[in-house]
Amino acid sequence: MKKELFSEWEKFLSRLQSNEMDRRSFLRTTSKISLLSLGLTIANSLEGGTVEASPKFKDYPFTLGVASGDPLPNGVVLWTRLAPDPLNGGGMPTRHDVPVRWEIAADESFRNVVRQGVAFARASLGHSVHVEVDGLQPGREYFYRFKTGAELSPVGRTKTLPAWGAHVSNLSFAFASCQQYEHGYYTAYRRMAEEDLDFVFHLGDYIYEYGPNEYVAPGGNVRSHNSPEIMTLEDYRNRYALYRSDEDLRAAHAAFPWIVTMDDHEVENNHAGGIPEKGQSPEAFVARRAAAYQAYYEHMPLRRSSLPHGTTIQLYRRFAYGNLAEFHVLDTRQYRDDQANGDGTKPPSPESMNPNRTLLGSEQERWLLDGLGRSQARWNVLAQQVFFSYRDSKIGDGELLSMDSWDGYPANRDRILRFLVEKKISNFVVLTGDVHANWASEIKADFQDPNSPTIGAEFVGTSISSGGDGSDATNQHILAENPHIKFYSNRRGYVRCLVTPETWQTDYRVLPYVSRPGAPVTTQASFIMENGKPGLHRAN
Repeated sequence: MKKELFSEWEKFLSRLQSNEMDRRSFLRTTSKISLLSLGLTIANSLEGGTVEASPKFKDYPFTLGVASGDPLPNGVVLWTRLAPDPLNGGGMPTRHDVPVRWEIAADESFRNVVRQGVAFARASLGHSVHVEVDGLQPGREYFYRFKTGAELSPVGRTKTLPAWGAHVSNLSFAFASCQQYEHGYYTAYRRMAEEDLDFVFHLGDYIYEYGPNEYVAPGGNVRSHNSPEIMTLEDYRNRYALYRSDEDLRAAHAAFPWIVTMDDHEVENNHAGGIPEKGQSPEAFVARRAAAYQAYYEHMPLRRSSLPHGTTIQLYRRFAYGNLAEFHVLDTRQYRDDQANGDGTKPPSPESMNPNRTLLGSEQERWLLDGLGRSQARWNVLAQQVFFSYRDSKIGDGELLSMDSWDGYPANRDRILRFLVEKKISNFVVLTGDVHANWASEIKADFQDPNSPTIGAEFVGTSISSGGDGSDATNQHILAENPHIKFYSNRRGYVRCLVTPETWQTDYRVLPYVSRPGAPVTTQASFIMENGKPGLHRAN
């Protein structure tokens, strides 16, 4: 009976995924499988586990919501994770994979289902589900949901990218980063979910690794982490589950496809590749980083190409929005040399100025320059983690620079800037997270020469919650010291970008507080870049 059941499952999956099964055949086949599966679990030939053919749950399994991501013109990744007891390891059988039916439709009522199939929630991957749907139409809105046993997931909305090279008249997206759970509520995500966006970038620090109250906001913490500092795979899974317990975060995931990349806190603060910040043995940090990478993959709508292999995870990748914009998503954490001068904010030194130092690693740098050189898009964009522009925080003579940012790796930045100038690449934009504040900068061909040409712009987004409520501080002394930096704000929120062939508009969307729920959102400032004119103009 096991062989017959397995054969029926194989036929069922094949026909569903090829979209050859009508409703009557679907009902007939699932009825046969249900009869065969009574009292049985079957061998799963793909990963050597067992499949729970008739799953039952002690509680609702879709507690972490649904998400989509890595959109392409013909498809998207659909994500969920079965977790009836989310804060205690998930609450699923540790040895059983579970079949999960998925549907994607052209309408929210699912009258017009265009693709459907069955995927497995793998026990080896925390019972997460990653469905790489293809065969969709470009530039289209879709709705999706999952079902397992008698349980139905929430409905998510997603959208494919325009056809490759297609003429596109407009694009609207947001980017965000840094959401320390203890520091505030995720109201910014609720406001983001109310926007009309094509997709969202998350630029890192999706979780924080600290134990309770080890990292305290200036106004005090308003929520608490659920364990000591996280180290093991189960620790990381429980921390992601805690963050996903926030309904506003789940709402933003369900509203748009996300394109994600990690920074440091998904593993440990300010680590550099395989080098930890704190005193851990190499063996201990290898195990910790592998656990962190796996948990990240388990909780993000990533493709199989990003499935971790031990202590490596593929996160740098490229997305083209028709002929309007090409986005190069970077990984500035995994391949970098150790921070110079013992990290921190320090004067430059022979170590930090070493021309061989890299933030990206040689392979990623070649990939980036090759992509920039080949781009036919109107706007050429880096979506990445740490401050790109030069930023001197010492007033007057001398310099104090962040060794964790591109200022700690200036030779790597200079190679990119020289390439942009030599290849005459215009309309260059950098999107950045990490620093818990909003900044807008003009990118100079040579930051050591304030009279050198402006060749692009950097928009740095504030945190969702990290740092607490923020303040109205203006940081005028830093702006005066760095004339290419045009704006600073210490409020929380996210950044919205409205793009056409002729203009790029960046809106800094801010909240007055995050220490309690329900804050309104306003646009504190807007900046415009014009096609072929890389300088910034303030719109309000």
